[in-house]
Order: sequence, then structure tokens, then C-alpha cells
Amino acid sequence: MRPGVVAALVSATLLVLGAAPAGGPPPRPLPARMAETGGGSQLITAVAPETGSTEGRVTWWDRRGGASGGRWVRAGSAPARFGAGGLADGATRVQGTNTTPTGLYDLPYAFGIEPAPRGTAYRYRPVRQDSWWCQDNASRSYNRWTEPRPADCRAAEAEHLITYPAQYAHALVVGFNYHRPVRGRGAGIFLHVDGRGATAGCVSVPAEAMRRVLRWADPAARPHIAIGTSGGATAITRY
Repeated sequence: MRPGVVAALVSATLLVLGAAPAGGPPPRPLPARMAETGGGSQLITAVAPETGSTEGRVTWWDRRGGASGGRWVRAGSAPARFGAGGLADGATRVQGTNTTPTGLYDLPYAFGIEPAPRGTAYRYRPVRQDSWWCQDNASRSYNRWTEPRPADCRAAEAEHLITYPAQYAHALVVGFNYHRPVRGRGAGIFLHVDGRGATAGCVSVPAEAMRRVLRWADPAARPHIAIGTSGGATAITRY
């Protein structure tokens, strides 16, 4: 996807970071309060104050003691940006609305124009001059990386990845509408480097935070990303 309130922000920070509210015990970490976390021992939460927000926070967590037990521990956190149209339910999102899809998704692989940060264990695909992401609903390659761009994927409906050197310096593919693509729902949703503005539907973080996430992510831990609002993050649905 083309990269493009004070009280509410405080509330979201408390939720994500697990800080103690005034006059009460600290809440359990967000992943411990979620009904579904993907079954692995790593999780990224991307939380906005409300559906219309374009800013929020990304936090990455480790489950210490194994996937079926132990406790969730915050490994890192960073400010985040969302789609210019805010957030939308991933099950009913419409392509072209500049909204970030809510839900719980896997992270199929990483990619980038720059080399993978030292220590990256995730599958990392280098962006080349002929690397494209097809968003053409009529193409057999809809919501897929292609090299080169196929004839049935119009250039106007595809992203030439190398033309976004800041945003796609490093990125993780979000598994939204990826495994069984529904035409018209949306394509090319990533966690990528902040381009200093709202996105067209992706989640973005500062460059150093993106590098930290890639060094942290362990494919054996089956990391997922949960995208939602501070009021509804505990009920995020897996798609």
C-alpha cells in the first residue's frame, strides 16, 4: 500500500505499556488480556486510540516460559502511524480507502531495499529494480510480490517497491488478505519505516525501531501482529 486528544493518547499508552493507573494495581500486559495472540511466543501490538486515529504505538512482546505458559514481557516499543483514513475492520475493509485493517495477522516474510540488519533471522527478500507488489484486482498476481511485473498487472495498480527508499528500507509483510486474497479488500499491507506522515493503510515506525523489530523477530516463535484500538484491542479477531 502506498506509504504516503491528549487524554486518549495517555489512555492508549497505559494500555500498551501496562503502566499502573492512578490509585489502582497495574493491569496485566496487553497480550495477556487478549483472547487470541496467534499461538506463538512473540507478538507485535499496533494500537491506536480510536478508529479515526492516524497515530498510536507499536509494542513487541515475548512470552517468557513458552507459548502455552509463562508471562508476556515487553521487548520494545515505538510511536506508530496508521492509514490516513484511520482503522477499519479487516473483514470488511475496502481497497483504496487508506485505512489500516484491524485484526490478528501472521508475518510471512521481511523485505527491504537496504540489507537486513545484522542479526536478522527472518526470511528477508531484497528489493531489486524489477520488484513490484501487485494491487490490480484483475491480475492473477493480486496481493503478491512479482519480479518482474506481469503483463496482467497494470503499472498504475502496482507498487514499484524500489521507488520508496525511506519507507521500504526495511519492512515486514502483514498477512492481511494474503493467504486467500479477496478481490477489492486490499493489498500490500506492511509494517515499514515511517515516511513522516500517515500511510495509505500500512503501519509505520521509526527506522531504528524497524531495525530492532527485525533483529528481535524469531521465525521459530511464530510472531503475529495485532492491530486495533485501545478500547477493542483485547477482542481482536484473527483473519
